[in-house]
Amino acid sequence: MTRTDLIKKLETERNSRVISYVTGDRPPFATKIAGDIVPLLGNLLDSIGKVKKISLFLYTSGGDMLAPIRIVKLIRNHCDEFEVLVPYKAHSAGTLICLGADTIVMGKLGELTPVDPTTGHPFNPQNPANPQQNLEVSVEDLNSYLLFAKEKADVKSEQMIDVYKLLVEKLHPLSIGNAYRAYRMAHLLTERLLWLHMDKEKDSEKIKKIVKEITGDITIHAYPIDRDEAAELGLKIEKAQGGLDNVMRELYEVYAMEMKLGQPFHPNELLAGKDMADIDRNGAYLETTDSSYQFTFSGKVKKDIRNNQPAIDINFESQSWIKKN
Repeated sequence: MTRTDLIKKLETERNSRVISYVTGDRPPFATKIAGDIVPLLGNLLDSIGKVKKISLFLYTSGGDMLAPIRIVKLIRNHCDEFEVLVPYKAHSAGTLICLGADTIVMGKLGELTPVDPTTGHPFNPQNPANPQQNLEVSVEDLNSYLLFAKEKADVKSEQMIDVYKLLVEKLHPLSIGNAYRAYRMAHLLTERLLWLHMDKEKDSEKIKKIVKEITGDITIHAYPIDRDEAAELGLKIEKAQGGLDNVMRELYEVYAMEMKLGQPFHPNELLAGKDMADIDRNGAYLETTDSSYQFTFSGKVKKDIRNNQPAIDINFESQSWIKKN
């Protein structure tokens, strides 16, 4: 079945209008959740109009932390009920989108992750293996360092100032401040997204628990939160069963096949014995049954000789969203 056929089938299953948003994680065609889809999403929603229910089919490894609240608010303005369908990965920024939904429908493979932003800063120390690359700083790494000093090294409270001094010898204070600002942002966004569909006062304890777990207590950024654990956290989870789970997985597999997700990229697959070939690959999709936007990488791959050794150059001439229909 085609993508359109499967989206129609999901609409029948859910009695809703379905929007599919898929970002790819196959280098060098990897993409992420970003604010550039907001006007495109607005166009799709305008064509749909105000409806009772919208289901967002989502696959992503993450992205910009501020984009989710814009995406969620925009969708919620066009429907009475908003749900996210998670066939597999809805990581990081994808988890934030899920937190803004009335219901998260998770397949057997569905997984969320903690929201632990990692930030770069011009004052970060350089990576010795790559002097041009600044090291990224995670607030959870900083927090774990301080906890290690207290809990494992048995550093007393009055000695923690020395532990902090050792830290700032390696990291510029602004890098530490930048990481902590990212943590506060994740905490705030998680809370605000839950407020969109939960009662601030009546559900305050449940909200605190979710925020605490998602932004702090689970300290491994890529830790997979399956549907059982997500429900235990207090999120409104619906387990996709039978036919629904099959359709969700089948639609994901169609995207995975078209984008070759999980497969390493070898330029020779394009060259096929030639010295030069065109690149035309999709790295993301945003679509309904009526319209499709596809993020397309265009350019050339060619064989070359450098220092008397064969080499392959990849040059992207265009990376942009293109409306296909």
